[in-house]
Amino acid sequence: MAKTSSTPRKKSESKSARKRVSKLNLIKNDPWLEPYAEAIEGRHQDAVRKEAELTGGSGSLDEFANAHNYFGLHRTADGGWVFREWAPNATSINLIGDFSDWKSMARYELHRTADNSGVWELTLPADALRHGQFYKMIVRWPGGEGERIPAYATRVVQDEKTALFSAQVWDPAPYNWSTAAFKPDTKPLMIYECHIGMAQEREGVGTYTEFRDLVLPRIAADGYNAIQIMAIQEHPYYGSFGYHVSSFFAPSSRFGTPEELKSLIDRAHSLGIAVIMDIVHSHAVKNEVEGLGRLDGSYDLYFYGDGRREHPAWDSLCFDYGKNEVLHFLLSNCKYWLEEYHFDGFRFDGVTSMLYYSHGLGQAFGSYDDYYDGGEDTNAITYLTLANKLIHQLNPQAITIAEEMSGMPGLAIPFKDGGIGFDYRMAMGIPDYWIKTLKEKKDEDWHPTSIFWELTNRRADEKTISYVESHDQALVGDKTVIFRLIDDKMYWHMMKDDDDMTVARGIALHKMIRLVTASTINGGYLNFMGNEFGHPEWIDFPREGNGWSYKYARRQWDLVDRKELKYEYLNNFDNAMVELIAGVYNFQALPVEKVWEKDDDQILAYRRGDLVFVFNFNPTKSFSGYGILTIPGRYKVVLSTDRPEFGGYGNIDETVSHFTISDPLYSPLGLEWLKLYLPARSAQVLRLQCPRPSKTANGKPATAKAPKKSTKIK
Repeated sequence: MAKTSSTPRKKSESKSARKRVSKLNLIKNDPWLEPYAEAIEGRHQDAVRKEAELTGGSGSLDEFANAHNYFGLHRTADGGWVFREWAPNATSINLIGDFSDWKSMARYELHRTADNSGVWELTLPADALRHGQFYKMIVRWPGGEGERIPAYATRVVQDEKTALFSAQVWDPAPYNWSTAAFKPDTKPLMIYECHIGMAQEREGVGTYTEFRDLVLPRIAADGYNAIQIMAIQEHPYYGSFGYHVSSFFAPSSRFGTPEELKSLIDRAHSLGIAVIMDIVHSHAVKNEVEGLGRLDGSYDLYFYGDGRREHPAWDSLCFDYGKNEVLHFLLSNCKYWLEEYHFDGFRFDGVTSMLYYSHGLGQAFGSYDDYYDGGEDTNAITYLTLANKLIHQLNPQAITIAEEMSGMPGLAIPFKDGGIGFDYRMAMGIPDYWIKTLKEKKDEDWHPTSIFWELTNRRADEKTISYVESHDQALVGDKTVIFRLIDDKMYWHMMKDDDDMTVARGIALHKMIRLVTASTINGGYLNFMGNEFGHPEWIDFPREGNGWSYKYARRQWDLVDRKELKYEYLNNFDNAMVELIAGVYNFQALPVEKVWEKDDDQILAYRRGDLVFVFNFNPTKSFSGYGILTIPGRYKVVLSTDRPEFGGYGNIDETVSHFTISDPLYSPLGLEWLKLYLPARSAQVLRLQCPRPSKTANGKPATAKAPKKSTKIK
């Protein structure tokens, strides 16, 4: 089988190489990458060569990525059936099912195709199979045999009595899309991360239909313009959160039918909400009966056959991205979800694990040397590059996000500029920072310089998704931000007429943490469902250790709906925050210009466009007439964490207009003093209503200069 070159490339000191690669914008924008030009150019050329090899030099990735239209079970033009499977190590394959009383029959025996490619095929008349019937394969190989689920099965169902999985013949009438031409408006991208099964109120597994009818209206009302859905690809163990995938082309049937998933996506589009799929191509479940582990008896069909086969941390199997057949499978999988289900893009899980032979385990990634020391998995990098190229060929407006924590340069840079091609990368250091701050620092030690640096320390040429907490921070064994702030007092002191000071502190900081994180984005913002209103409990899926309970695998929406509880305050604030940020077109592209920071006062202020964000993190001190330097003019408060409807005290008078005050020292620089009342533990956003130029010493208008952008690495 053809394999991509896996020869590692280390940094080159060749001047000619540097000169050649300097044409790539990735290096132009960051001269510190010049010593690694050969490695960057090498991975770029790897993708160019592999694309030419896969497409025959004249075709396209779009035409290549059609394995799902060839393999698996399909109707033929005359109304019959054809089934194909790639299983080169097999000696015989039979379809079995309720149509054959689950026994091997000659009528359902596959035959090898004549081209000796390892492909098996079976053609059947129309009456041989019916919609809704269940089936599997019996695969025999030298020395053994076993039941298997076809690799390209598009519908896989678990039997409630036996807990065994089977493929299902699925041939309904075509779904009639009502919003087929949907184009997402995601500038900025505001993501609501969600899980279908645990989105419901009752103790049990939620459905696509319940989510469509009950949860989507909430998300639309909350103002988010995208949802990121977890656990779509079929997985045997519900508690894996969907990350141990068995059937890559089958939407999880525990939530409903394929048509019900399509209806959910259709409804989201009608509400103006883009739908991003959390796709898992970084590894696969080890299960052999349900998964791809030993589909034809061999160990190296889709995965490595040596010591790299098993992931050392995830108890799963690692794809061999050097095989063209594996690339065919995974690239086709991307195309299938885009075209069949109209997903608007993907969040690729576990990208760090793919990028390095070490899976990134135990590595600090403290300098550029760590990214180009020969430990990069060039095969996986080639796959990710081609996947991004294919996705954007199919849909130029598609959204791709990398869950990546090492900070490899160029991950979210277009391929033409020398990058891997993602649109965004997850800013995974931000939630870690907030957890560390909440665990280790007293309130009086929260330093604005540290907060601002952490939230804006990113590469200037790559867009990120900022977030306070995702599903990771909500899992059992960890704590959500609200639970770290309030802990068990949430169970006793969340009534609006209860003045518990621990709860008051928690609500105040919960709002401030979210506002400072969301308002400093350079790409998008993400919230996990329920966290916008401070959902009180962790996520714990049914397992032996909790008596297989669904008590914590759900969302208690009644808490935010009950008017006597303080959860409404947090939800009201989140709604107003999202409305403000999403209401500014291309907010994420506006420069974040720091206008004031003072650690001993714990004051932070920065400007984005005509908005000024001011934070007082001080737990005890309120400041009257506190001055910050900004553009001259009249300002009005447009958002305050201290509003009573947000659980505040109403100490900020939002009816007052604030006029800047000139200063002979700063006016020549185009800046004047904005004097404000800053209550302790509060934040406010002011909009410049009526700008006016300040005057220099000679009477001419002065212009404030924005700070220069810098390329930073995290």
